[in-house]
Amino acid sequence: MTENFAPLYTQHLATLRERADQALAIGGFDRLLIAAGTPLNKFLDDQDFPFVSNPHFRHWLPMTDAPGSWIVYAPGAKPKLVFVQPRDYWHVVPAAPSGYWVEHFDIQVVRSNADAIAALPKGGGNAVIGPACPSIEGVEANNPQPVLDYLHWHRSYKTPYELALMREANRIGARAHRAAEAAFRKGQSEFGIHMCYLAAARQIDAELPYASIVGLNEHGAVLHYTHFDRRPPAVHRSLLIDAGASCAGYASDITRTYAADGAGEFQALIGSVDAAQRGFAAKVRAGQSYPELHIHAHHVLAGVLREHGLIRIDAEEAVASGVTSAFFPHGLGHPIGIAVHDVAGFQQSERGGSIPRPEGHPYLRMTRVLEPGMVVTIEPGLYFIDMLLDELRANPVARNVDWARVDAFRPYGGIRIEDDVVCTDGEPENLTRDAFAQLA
Repeated sequence: MTENFAPLYTQHLATLRERADQALAIGGFDRLLIAAGTPLNKFLDDQDFPFVSNPHFRHWLPMTDAPGSWIVYAPGAKPKLVFVQPRDYWHVVPAAPSGYWVEHFDIQVVRSNADAIAALPKGGGNAVIGPACPSIEGVEANNPQPVLDYLHWHRSYKTPYELALMREANRIGARAHRAAEAAFRKGQSEFGIHMCYLAAARQIDAELPYASIVGLNEHGAVLHYTHFDRRPPAVHRSLLIDAGASCAGYASDITRTYAADGAGEFQALIGSVDAAQRGFAAKVRAGQSYPELHIHAHHVLAGVLREHGLIRIDAEEAVASGVTSAFFPHGLGHPIGIAVHDVAGFQQSERGGSIPRPEGHPYLRMTRVLEPGMVVTIEPGLYFIDMLLDELRANPVARNVDWARVDAFRPYGGIRIEDDVVCTDGEPENLTRDAFAQLA
């Protein structure tokens, strides 16, 4: 890591305290209690799923492995961490809190989840944020909506500390993507490519922000392909890899598509999508409507389809008739931060409300206007999905599609290219492209 996190964290915590003060005032509460959460049990088993802490907890602390712990905050008082460090010889016990942040908290170490609950202030003045299982009398996870609305809205605006962590998450992810590409070039299987990714990231699956997508050839047409064939295919034509990395709970979300040597026309199509994606990322500026950017992407990608001989109509008709939706069926991207698909992408204001998606675009994950401090993904794609192509064939506009060209590209699956981009007061900051450039 290149940043000095200590001063950035001090500023970050001050910002969170100001936001919490306002949220509590709006909701009429005295204190904020934030649960780290506890592992979820597997049904009819004595094992748990991998623990994932409450993102509100990680927002305050760079701790990703503190199950059962709580943060207690009251305006004007020093935040308190009730830290569960059990006496246990079956599992690795979480290490005592240390690092650049501990001086900012009063820390009480307890030995059980029950002890942590007992240490919490009781009464109706608590705004409790956390999962509702288990529900504990006096500190139910009430998640008051006015408090959540305010906190979620302002979580859209990343502090310098958060951006530093996201830069590091992108550096880790870019390094791992390079290793995955090298494994693809060597002819490895999807499983083997993924193992190389994990080794380069130095993170296990449970530590990644989401399940990696590693699709060779036709598998690139499955948007959330997570099967991992153990054997390599007879021929390597293409790789679509959508995989991120974590830093103190903050996420990167990166997608790249590669063509094998000799796949000239598919490589040219990748080049055109990459150029389009760079153009969309350059528009991540204050005042830009994200839905309008998504619609703009459809028009640009229609031009790419026409340029490569896949359709014979202009962009306006291709978008209006639904042709582009058959090749680009998902949204342009989403907010990202402490969660991969971060909160408040549709929120109307700090008091709640919702901004609807544009008609005909049901999978768009953000409808807000971009403002400085927001971080979004930009991930256009072009795919050859049999189900959607069959539906397009039944449409009268199918006569304007060159189906022989479509069939020639089907064995390659599809293309997606994704960067994490910061909206600033001026030029956008492309966290992902910068991370790849640092590897050169």
